[in-house]
Amino acid sequence: MEHKTNTEYFVHETAVIDEGCKIGEGTKIWHFSHIMTGCVIGENCNIGQNVVVSPEVVLGKNVKVQNNVSIYTGVTCDDDVFLGPSMVFTNVINPRSAVNRKNQYAKTHVGKGATIGANATIVCGHDIGEYAFIGAGAVVTKTVKPYALVVGNPSRQLGWMSEYGHRLEFDDNGIAVCPESKERYKLENDRVTKLKD
Repeated sequence: MEHKTNTEYFVHETAVIDEGCKIGEGTKIWHFSHIMTGCVIGENCNIGQNVVVSPEVVLGKNVKVQNNVSIYTGVTCDDDVFLGPSMVFTNVINPRSAVNRKNQYAKTHVGKGATIGANATIVCGHDIGEYAFIGAGAVVTKTVKPYALVVGNPSRQLGWMSEYGHRLEFDDNGIAVCPESKERYKLENDRVTKLKD
């Protein structure tokens, strides 16, 4: 019950791909998803079931979009972003059914390697830093720093995460080591950077 519309990427027969999309090699688009005109989807992405990608959204390489996600116009995601099940972006701060605000879409940029957990909501106009980790159900109402761990409604920062998704514990010198990768991080002036060895 599956078919390809292009030998470079896979599209399930129930998915709808509008004209004028650019879809990278190795990408998979699953059941009942709608990819709207003008989208750019990078190589090796996975677009889950019942996903809407609105016009002119840009997704980098290896972006994982889980089931029931809505990605609205104004959103860009860098490489290796994870969008958890049923998370949602918005694109208007003050929507009203009777008022057309298409010329007021606010932009949201998600940095490389960031994770946005299941059922989280990203209020438009607030960028997500690289490798940030947004917990399940969080409602993001302000910009999130790179490597930040953010949870709750409204969201607040609880700590910092490694590129492998582990909580970082900093010593008195502001140094932390990821338990999985053994990569080292420095916390200075409320910013985290990965140290080059």
